[in-house]
Amino acid sequence: MTAKSVTETSYKQAGVDIDAGNALIGRIKPLAKATRRLGSVDDLGGFGALFDVKKAGYVDPLLVSSTDGVGTKLKIAQSAGKHDTIGVDLVAMCVNDLIVQGAEPLFFLDYFATGKLSVDVAEQVIKGIADGCKLAGCALIGGETAEMPGMYGDGEYDLAGFTVGAVERTQLLPLPTLKAGDVVLGLASSGVHSNGFSLVRYILEQNNLRFDSPAPFAQGQTIADALLVPTKIYVKNCLKAIRAFPEGIKALAHITGGGLPENLPRVLPDSLCAKINKKSWDLQPVFVWLKEAGNVEEHDFLRTFNCGIGMTIIVAKEEAEVVKNLLTDAGEVVYTLGELAPRTNEAVEIV
Repeated sequence: MTAKSVTETSYKQAGVDIDAGNALIGRIKPLAKATRRLGSVDDLGGFGALFDVKKAGYVDPLLVSSTDGVGTKLKIAQSAGKHDTIGVDLVAMCVNDLIVQGAEPLFFLDYFATGKLSVDVAEQVIKGIADGCKLAGCALIGGETAEMPGMYGDGEYDLAGFTVGAVERTQLLPLPTLKAGDVVLGLASSGVHSNGFSLVRYILEQNNLRFDSPAPFAQGQTIADALLVPTKIYVKNCLKAIRAFPEGIKALAHITGGGLPENLPRVLPDSLCAKINKKSWDLQPVFVWLKEAGNVEEHDFLRTFNCGIGMTIIVAKEEAEVVKNLLTDAGEVVYTLGELAPRTNEAVEIV
């Protein structure tokens, strides 16, 4: 049997454009360079990225790592053709998890995967990642761009992020001194952040609304613009507070998927519960609308969304007001949510 003759083929004909990938690297090098900080060693392009923890000023550090994505919020960014803020979300979801252990984010790496690489779109996404790194004070030291024909539909991409931070061994949070009477403060979110978007999209669909429809909860904005407000990065202000009150600030919890009921228990000992007054903070219009338009039951609502609180801080009672004032002066909207008490039933009681 004679082998069938074929025309000469190339990787580009198979759907992978190496030249486009190289062009992207050229464009994003200045973005990464703008995030350099103490401890940065290498530019993009090596097989591995280096970071000097000693030069970052640490004596006996523990390294803390975190990885995450932004979920189906990507669907909104891709549908709206707005790609410049979703990278901030990616960084936020990772670095906000580091700060709860008292760790300062040192460096960040990203993974961008798509079916067919659009250099313009990828550059916008990575610009957002660089912006997020600057807000968090960490260096964008590397990443991976994967072009995989057949894995993703036209215009689709996926994102993942990975960050490493450091905390001096003696300053790791939560502290073992948590006790009944400690005060729970809440820092306002910038909106839905990056959790619960599968339910958000379902509610929009049930109400016959599109991403380009006027937002019923944000005057003068489309639904896409209102929902794509990036996840707030709390790192710098929380670090400022932790360093100012190293014994007064005892624990932090990043309020992501699971909401207050499932994230606060992650930093509490089995002997304590958090008693939260649900009237102690303002429910933002987007959450009021989602609850009503979706007819979402209260328990499910509190476990799906951050409900306007993106970060909680547990503080010694005697220092609660000064910590609240420091954070307010730094630009945060701060609520006194409740306090810790002996646990008799649930780890979080919201009444």
